[in-house]
Amino acid sequence: MTEPIQGRKSDHIRIALEEDVEVQPNSAFGRARLIYQAIPEIHRDDIDPSIEFLGRKLAFPLLIGSMTGGTKDAAIINQRLARAAQRCGIGMGLGSQRIMLEQPTTSATFQVRDVAPDILLVANLGAVQLNYGVGAESIQQLIRSVDADALVFHLNAAQEAAQPEGDTRFGDLIPVLRRTIEELELPCGLKEVGCGFSIDAARKLATLPLGFVESAGQGGTSWTRIEHMRSASEKPTAAMEQLEEWGIPSITSLLSCLRYGGQIPVVASGGLRTGVEAAHAVAMGAQATAMALPLLRAAAESEDAVYDALMAFRSSFVTAMFLTGSTNIQALQKAQLSIAPDCFPEVFEGRASPEQLWTLATPTLEDEPNQ
Repeated sequence: MTEPIQGRKSDHIRIALEEDVEVQPNSAFGRARLIYQAIPEIHRDDIDPSIEFLGRKLAFPLLIGSMTGGTKDAAIINQRLARAAQRCGIGMGLGSQRIMLEQPTTSATFQVRDVAPDILLVANLGAVQLNYGVGAESIQQLIRSVDADALVFHLNAAQEAAQPEGDTRFGDLIPVLRRTIEELELPCGLKEVGCGFSIDAARKLATLPLGFVESAGQGGTSWTRIEHMRSASEKPTAAMEQLEEWGIPSITSLLSCLRYGGQIPVVASGGLRTGVEAAHAVAMGAQATAMALPLLRAAAESEDAVYDALMAFRSSFVTAMFLTGSTNIQALQKAQLSIAPDCFPEVFEGRASPEQLWTLATPTLEDEPNQ
């Protein structure tokens, strides 16, 4: 069983590095606009973009998104990512650690604490594995083995459905997740992998004892496309191409989580590529952001390439803060912002018209938007 997993992980890295794996129709955060302040009345050098998240201080609100592990190439990539994260003072998510359950020796490919002792480090496992017999004790061991600060369960139904060997037993997952999270000894989050959350899905998030959720909408890497590229024996079909662009756009997924996910802190992701886009997400209400593909490609080159990409991200994030007159994250979260009406989940899902948006109160779990 292990060899197919290792082969799949190697395929994922190769395809992500060499092929066009991003969806284009919905720009991740391009339909939101921070309002420019010509007289910001602050000094750029006085801006503090740092945050506190999951008990760690981040120099700016970015996590290196969950990517890989389990192979020799993945080990090199993870080391470069972690070293750069340590230098920049940000966080990092590990790739899926399922392979460690079947081959514990692959733990070495996920080990980064020795080179990044101070970063926020998030362990990772597919939520569906709970329906295949993985329990809290095994998960706790995965967490301890990498000395992580938190754990994220990833939801990847579309990706699993695209794999011939995919795990698709997602039935009754919410109660299993709840029990497992309650048994674990550290903060747990839930994330999508590029298909996002609807209003109904966000309502389910609010019923779980989560420390955070990562919105990860459609707008960046399509894991369904990657799986189709792995299936070299199959010729692309119209249905396959449609499934490659399946999901909730990133900005809509973020709003779903913010408006219907209770008070759970939200990490915005899904095609986020610049600090300017991250500033928009934070202004919308996200506590942090995450980015993966550009950093994977930088890590294939060198640690310094990752560091340079991260510092360019920080620079553009701080500039966006400056141009909105925001000296800190709290001020940015109050900055004036314009969002296209059809990006709101109520409009996207046909529950309200754009004209009705202004009548919608901040929703609760019990409230339905005006019809």
